[in-house]
Amino acid sequence: MAESSFRVLALVGDAFGGHGGIAQYNRDLLSSLAACDWVGEVIVLPRQGAVPAGMVPRGVRQLPPVKNKLAYSLAALRAARAHGRIDVVFCGHLFMAPLAAIIARLVRAKLWVQVHGIEAWQELSGLHRRSVEAAAVVTSVSRHTRRRLLQWVGIEPARVKVLPNTVEQRFQPGPKPDDLLERHAARGKTVLMTVSRLAASERYKGHDRVIRSLPRVLSEHPDTIYLVVGDGDDRPRLEALAAQCGVTERVRFVGQVPRDELPDYFRLADVFVMPSTGEGFGIVFLEAMATGIRVIGGNRDGSVDALCDGALGTLVEPEDGEELASAICAALAGGAPAGDRTGRFKPRLFTEHIDALQSLLCAHEGGSRTSAPAGAKGSGAARLPQAVS
Repeated sequence: MAESSFRVLALVGDAFGGHGGIAQYNRDLLSSLAACDWVGEVIVLPRQGAVPAGMVPRGVRQLPPVKNKLAYSLAALRAARAHGRIDVVFCGHLFMAPLAAIIARLVRAKLWVQVHGIEAWQELSGLHRRSVEAAAVVTSVSRHTRRRLLQWVGIEPARVKVLPNTVEQRFQPGPKPDDLLERHAARGKTVLMTVSRLAASERYKGHDRVIRSLPRVLSEHPDTIYLVVGDGDDRPRLEALAAQCGVTERVRFVGQVPRDELPDYFRLADVFVMPSTGEGFGIVFLEAMATGIRVIGGNRDGSVDALCDGALGTLVEPEDGEELASAICAALAGGAPAGDRTGRFKPRLFTEHIDALQSLLCAHEGGSRTSAPAGAKGSGAARLPQAVS
């Protein structure tokens, strides 16, 4: 590694080997970061997630996960001291910001904080606020989260940048897979789908709203079934709700599926729907659009960014059951949309936006560097959009 290259210590909940949207976001971000010319090495310390062989890209070294909070804090301090010079401490979740800020101060590194969704929508402790305010740069997955963060954190708005999710190239249009049609008795059916954890703490996703809309949807599209992909502790409540609404036979709880099967599940669907009220962004919207199906999201949260203010899909008032049912019926009747709707979320652009953050990290006072390393590329923060446009 060249002496002029940045070494990054990334403190994350999970990344390579993890599950869920935040883990995927971390994988994309850290992979893109390692590909930047000004970055020499990215050292990742996760809370969870064992790494499958061959999954970590070149330039990234992921340490064994440490679940216990105190043990994790000690491991983070050891990692900051044991791996040579650290120039940037990347904090992958707002709840870790105090720990990341302490480590950045101790090793005289720049602090970079990532915010995702509801964790940033309400005022946290003064320690969390001061930790974010000490950051050279804060990246947010959506304009909505950025606005909510700036309501309680006194940080210069120019240091808070929107860095939306990207979508993997394996999510592409294709025929409905025969094996999944047979597995879920979906042949000849119109398929409505939601892909998400079924966590009681994440009821804002809106599975229950979709279930309540099904009687109206079935009156216009009687061959419709609703596939719920994902699992969690809220599943019994949703199963009971389906029975209460008289649609038990039309709601199929699939459970968690392997990641390599996820593109085929999206291809199985005709419409993806997630009328959430608390989504930070929603990478599943991009995955659904990339596979060529229609999407419906809520108009109150980061879903607005994923659907580009309604240009790429349908936005509804999530608490309005009649509006949701009408949108589902219209989407089921509309057929597949034409063209690629995910061009602005391609990995190449994601990498360019991350590359542009180098100027902000170098310009911010404090830390170990105040100027760009020799040979670093990127014309600066002006290239990084404040929001998807």
